[in-house]
Amino acid sequence: MSDARHIVVLKGGLSTEREVSLNSGAACARALRNAGFDRVTELDVGADVALRLAELKPDVVFNALHGRFGEDGCVQGILELMRIPYTHSGVRASAIAMDKPAAKVVFAAAGLPLAEGVETTAGEAAERHLMPPPYVVKPTNEGSSVGVHIVRPGDNRYPRGLTESWEAAKAVLLERFIPGRELTVAVMHDRALAVTEILPATEFYDYEAKYAAGGSRHVVPAAIPDAVTEKAKALAVAAHRALGCRGVSRSDFRYDDTPGGTGELIILEVNTQPGMTATSLVPEQAAHLGMSFEALVTWMVEDASCDR
Repeated sequence: MSDARHIVVLKGGLSTEREVSLNSGAACARALRNAGFDRVTELDVGADVALRLAELKPDVVFNALHGRFGEDGCVQGILELMRIPYTHSGVRASAIAMDKPAAKVVFAAAGLPLAEGVETTAGEAAERHLMPPPYVVKPTNEGSSVGVHIVRPGDNRYPRGLTESWEAAKAVLLERFIPGRELTVAVMHDRALAVTEILPATEFYDYEAKYAAGGSRHVVPAAIPDAVTEKAKALAVAAHRALGCRGVSRSDFRYDDTPGGTGELIILEVNTQPGMTATSLVPEQAAHLGMSFEALVTWMVEDASCDR
């Protein structure tokens, strides 16, 4: 059955995750067309996005942007002002989730398990250890593991070179490194889909592992104890609700099941604009439950709103 609504897919954008967003947007547009939407326009977002949207007059915006401007509440604010329904989370949830220290405050208030950490400047982190290694250093407002580094025992100063993303971010977050497994859980509305274990080919699940061919392998459902599966799913839903997310989100975790380890399950962050190619983590989990990529993007269009 065809659908005459005009869907504009926002993709590309101005962030360091532009290439990822171009892939997500193109995949979602194809899936929407395959699902029966007759009018699907792909818009590579620039500074003139409000003008272009006024010209295109969409019924719904499918937001496939990643990173700053597209994921941090900025474009959501434009869409709210224009009263155009859009997919994914609203202004407040998007802004808080993208600001890692702010999100940790919300998670702590909700009683979610977190790694100890400290917010500082890129310059201070480069000069000396501000917490005992091993620890993870990440920009406070980047996604896709851009600029993330692990500082190991024996590294006598951060760095191995201050990255451009650090310098652009200025503020960075240091967190205790959690050994063990990388897990992720997608949430649709208030339902956790599944738990995926991510097995990176590199040292950890960095930008290359996420997006390079052969950079990682996904195991869904994760081969972990049932109790850990249920706990991860419950924590993902709790984080989604605590931030006030809507639509689809994805929560990332570390699970320490190493010999002699703590057994702890720690939430790292919530992605309000997760990758959306047909082989991305959220569509994989939906497919595991019998939902096609076309059905997933259709649900997201039906869930679109501009109320918060």
